[in-house]
Amino acid sequence: MTLPTIPSSQAMALTSGQKRALETLYAALATDDVDLVDHALTENWDDIPLGPGQQPGRDGIKPVFRMFRTAFPDLSLTIENIIAEADRAAVRLRMTGTHNGPLMGIAPSGKAIDIVIHEFHEFQGDRLSRTWHLEDLLGMFAQIGTWPDLGTGNAS
Repeated sequence: MTLPTIPSSQAMALTSGQKRALETLYAALATDDVDLVDHALTENWDDIPLGPGQQPGRDGIKPVFRMFRTAFPDLSLTIENIIAEADRAAVRLRMTGTHNGPLMGIAPSGKAIDIVIHEFHEFQGDRLSRTWHLEDLLGMFAQIGTWPDLGTGNAS
């Protein structure tokens, strides 16, 4: 398994600790070690927007990461681009995997997904303190071929 790494020619405005925090956050999703977020995020990390049922703070992202790792056991992340200035970074990621586990009430389809994620981060020292994110969930569910019913948790 290859862990997500920042291209060496990008994010020159970030400290080595800030780069490590980003790579560690994405490694927490790309591996089964969701507790890695404890080394990347401040305790009161602000995740905007929270997902359905997600609790705030770094402990709130752990169940979300576990859900995606269960749904896509072969999940892979690639950091494609980072634009950074002091204490801020914009990241474009590619997430691929095969839907071989339940996801939001949707039974495994065996279908491959390939989506893009855009995130905007703020740092406090060498840890992430706030993240705004936008995942192509519409594209992901279209590739799976069904949609979750967020009102009941069942697929439709």
